[in-house]
Amino acid sequence: MKRIGLLFISFIICCCTLAAQTLAERLDAVVSSDKLLTTSEVGISVFNLTQGKQVYAYQDKKLYRPASIEKLITSVTALAELGEYYVFNTRVAYTGTITQDSVLQGDLYVVGGFDPEFMDEDMNKLAEAVHNSGIRSIQGRLVADVSLTDSIYWGPGWSWDDTPESFQPYLSPLMLNRGCVNVTVIPGTKGKRPQVEVVPESDYYTVCNLAKSYLPQEGKLKVTRNWLDNGNTIYISGNANYRCTKKLNMYASQDFFLHTFAYKLNKKRISVQAVAYGMCPNEATGLYTLSRPLTPVLKRALKKSDNLSAEALFYHLGIHHSDEKYVGYKDAQDVIYDFMKNEIGYNPDDYSIVDGSGVSLYNYISPALMMEYLKYAYSRAEIFRPLYEALPIAGVDGTLGNRMKKGRAYRNVHAKTGTVTGVSSLAGYVKAGNGDMLAFVIINQNVLKGKDARLFQDKICEILTH
Repeated sequence: MKRIGLLFISFIICCCTLAAQTLAERLDAVVSSDKLLTTSEVGISVFNLTQGKQVYAYQDKKLYRPASIEKLITSVTALAELGEYYVFNTRVAYTGTITQDSVLQGDLYVVGGFDPEFMDEDMNKLAEAVHNSGIRSIQGRLVADVSLTDSIYWGPGWSWDDTPESFQPYLSPLMLNRGCVNVTVIPGTKGKRPQVEVVPESDYYTVCNLAKSYLPQEGKLKVTRNWLDNGNTIYISGNANYRCTKKLNMYASQDFFLHTFAYKLNKKRISVQAVAYGMCPNEATGLYTLSRPLTPVLKRALKKSDNLSAEALFYHLGIHHSDEKYVGYKDAQDVIYDFMKNEIGYNPDDYSIVDGSGVSLYNYISPALMMEYLKYAYSRAEIFRPLYEALPIAGVDGTLGNRMKKGRAYRNVHAKTGTVTGVSSLAGYVKAGNGDMLAFVIINQNVLKGKDARLFQDKICEILTH
């Protein structure tokens, strides 16, 4: 009994000691003891939004590459400048006249609105609208209007060797299936070629299937395209021993869109004689407009950390504030910097933001700057509500679906993740044990193993929940 009593007393003393520690002391203990920080750097900021006070800061003024938590800066600015009900429009219009025998004596235009959610079913709606107009032959040309943005299809500082991965599509005002195709490989009879299905269906690409079914000696299954030649031949090789789908980007997005639209029209027995690029005249007759609200774009940018969605928000900031055609990244950057200076109260000369997704090697921010965006959003219900709803939830969905599945952080942390080579970051909101809402920013730098940084961040989050 005495032994049990002593153990109980020791337990009570331990609990009282932990309770007596401040949040800052507990976080300091982690920072000073974690082996990860012997070879890497971290910047941390924690702010109590309920009480309106900073509760912890560690190297929060230093500059770091943010990776995808930069999407928070893009999203907050977009919600403030564009609004939750902003729309992305893709239009079809024509010049000339439609004759009684269903011939369009003029040009058919498809006008790009940089809609990152434009999918195969949307393309079908465009083709159906042309069919319903009575057009069966286009005597002129099918013209793609991509004058909304400049012709630079990657952001500054993007890594060239990230292609042909789907997370780095070729940017364009006309995007179909996020500029990518889904290649599904289905094994067949042993030793025979597997079945290959590519969606969206189009004549823009070709397929070279060299794989074999259930033959391990063929090596690992590989699905790629001849990207070094800017080609669109999809190559499948190796051993196909299970059904799998790989997403590849296409070179280039506007060509993929235009040629697939022509293909869809021809499938509907609408004759297309020629395709071209040009600007839709103001006097063109509107035929159909497909509108996309901002909310699904915001949700994909944050929940899935989708780079294209974030870049669409970024470029539309420039488009919304410019009367010029061919808007470039500097136009969007100007809006980001003006907002940073006038609304956030920080000097943009002290930071570098050149894209909307955080992919660029040229981006540099501080945890303190990111914290100000989180505080700004929280103080404005019309921004915080859609932002908070779009953030990944720990252990539940998005890029946090497989993290913090236990403990008090589970279903509590709503935050944006960030990962590029050497960088891992996490920023968002969490409720403390006393019900206070906290905002936090953690940016790990010079990290060889992203898993170690994620475990460090999860540990910090669990402490914040207590």
